[in-house]
Amino acid sequence: QVQLVESGGGLVQAGGSLRLSCAASGRTLSNYPMGWFRQAPGKEREFVAAINWSPGTTYYGNFVKGRFTISGDNAKNTVYLEMNSLKPEDTAVYYCASYRSGGIYYTTSYDRWGQGTQVTVSS
Repeated sequence: QVQLVESGGGLVQAGGSLRLSCAASGRTLSNYPMGWFRQAPGKEREFVAAINWSPGTTYYGNFVKGRFTISGDNAKNTVYLEMNSLKPEDTAVYYCASYRSGGIYYTTSYDRWGQGTQVTVSS
């Protein structure tokens, strides 16, 4: 059974940084593209970033603008989201997900999701 477990969320001041982790069991992450999404209260879940391990291509939502970096550690079967220059509008629950098929920016293209980790950015 595939399980994805996020960690690393928390409360941070604007301009600060956080690194989110997504550890997997039951699936080798490097065999599938992995994505990060986020959902703020009252809003739809939106694409943040994704990584296609081979050939190592990364994708980012338009709002990221160089502030976030997605990466992975095959040995630890873990994918990371490094977030810098955080803004209050980045406040959301962040989810990692394992890709299945379709457009990499769409939630419907992912078939396994973690439970989410809360990120709160204070002004």
